[in-house]
Amino acid sequence: DHIIDIGPKAGSFGGEIVATGSLKNIIKGNSLTSQFLNKIDTIKFKRKRKKSKYFIKVKGAKENNLKNIDLKIPLGCLSMITGVSGSGKSTLVKKIIYPALLNYFKDYSQKPGDFDHISGDLSKIKSVQFIDQNPIGRSSRSNPITYLKVYDDIRNLYSKQPLAIKREFKPKVFSFNTDGGRCDECKGEGKIKIEMQFMADVELECETCNGKRFKDEIIDIKYNGISIDMLLNMTVDDAISLFRKNNQSRIVNKLIPLQSVGLGYVSLGQSSNTLSGGEAQRIKLAKELSKRSTGRTMYILDEPTTGLHQHDIKKLLEILHTFVALGNTVVVIEHNLDVIKTADYIVDMGPEGGVKGGNIIAEGKPEDVCKINGSYTGQFLKPLLS
Repeated sequence: DHIIDIGPKAGSFGGEIVATGSLKNIIKGNSLTSQFLNKIDTIKFKRKRKKSKYFIKVKGAKENNLKNIDLKIPLGCLSMITGVSGSGKSTLVKKIIYPALLNYFKDYSQKPGDFDHISGDLSKIKSVQFIDQNPIGRSSRSNPITYLKVYDDIRNLYSKQPLAIKREFKPKVFSFNTDGGRCDECKGEGKIKIEMQFMADVELECETCNGKRFKDEIIDIKYNGISIDMLLNMTVDDAISLFRKNNQSRIVNKLIPLQSVGLGYVSLGQSSNTLSGGEAQRIKLAKELSKRSTGRTMYILDEPTTGLHQHDIKKLLEILHTFVALGNTVVVIEHNLDVIKTADYIVDMGPEGGVKGGNIIAEGKPEDVCKINGSYTGQFLKPLLS
């Protein structure tokens, strides 16, 4: 009935109401939302699906509602596990395929559910990674640059500034995880948490450091006129520009993956607990992008489009297809049709949820799934492929 469109983009480039009113009003605008509604911007797919002669095969999956099913997943392709809610997608991937592969790689941290065995061309993959939307790091002091290990280089750079050398400051004093340079009052948090007995805890800006996280003598150290707290508040895009101008290619190269996954708007020191699930997931993808690819990793994602705008989904798909282009295998549990239509291979579960699910309704490329009358996914997907 009424839409409020926020933008124009994300982070420091957002925060404004770009359109409001009925659907007609939104369509008349020029926001990212209206561009997708007007089909000015779309998520395209390649007509030629990637094929593989190598597969992993799962036999006799019987966990939860799975009906003793056998399936195969092609290696070096983008595969989607689809179906209605409760059809058995998550059980198949998270309780059978993922833990079974971990066990194959001698990681016994997870016990697989009930199934017979996993076989096929397992030697063609070297590792398996589950990229979820859980927060990065265990501490609220975790942030994008600590997670990507670029903060070590930044701390080293600040320790080489003339005043830092004069004061004999080592790189560790620029850390907010250890005593020395961080604020003693807030322990590098920048905030003080006040625990309320019958209400939610309250967070207040630290009065000692005024939210800067560090002691004054650390704030005095400047790189190109920028203190460490100022740098942590800079966006990834601005930081890349700064370091590129000053020939800090090592730092730039470590930050570029964040820009590549569409997170150029995120602050370098943004606390992990303020990042959305989608942002946390893309930071994890950025970390994978920053690694030297072996082309033999299987990446598993569980509904990565949850909470994402079409503009963000488009970025996400570019990353997933990049992984596949490098020779890796990507398996995604997904409901979003714009994502499903880009798949090389689909395993469609169903037909319904719960006890009426747990069967494989269709397998193959999207065009093949559309031909199966009993596939709900195929019915909804067909108009998008025509």
